Amino acid sequence: MKLTHIEHLGIAVKSLEQAIPFYENVLGLKCYAIEEVAEQKVKTAFFKVGQTKIELLESTDPEGPVGKFIEKKGEGIHHLAFAAEGLQASLDYLAGQGVQLIDKAPRKGAEGLHIAFLHPKATFGVLTELCEDPNK
Repeated sequence: MKLTHIEHLGIAVKSLEQAIPFYENVLGLKCYAIEEVAEQKVKTAFFKVGQTKIELLESTDPEGPVGKFIEKKGEGIHHLAFAAEGLQASLDYLAGQGVQLIDKAPRKGAEGLHIAFLHPKATFGVLTELCEDPNK
């Protein structure tokens, strides 16, 4: 398994409309993309700091994963995402190591990435995402 860098940090927010101005006007970052990922029941906004991205996540359905997260824990850090080379091979390796997976196979995520999540019970309480750009 080869992780190359932190791809992004996912932050759950109640409202992109309210959160984006803080990141732009207070922190001086630029929102470069807003996208809805219907399968995950979220709307995302992306910012870049160096090589790392910040992904704000607004739930489009209170029963979706981010909606449930905010209901249970409030706004805040939702997940940590790593860029992985060979995503399926990485998932197979992790499963072989006994790591509990949420996704046994990659699925489509924001920005056209292929993604898969590891269960927080297996990662010391941190929802961990692995991402791969299928065009690289």
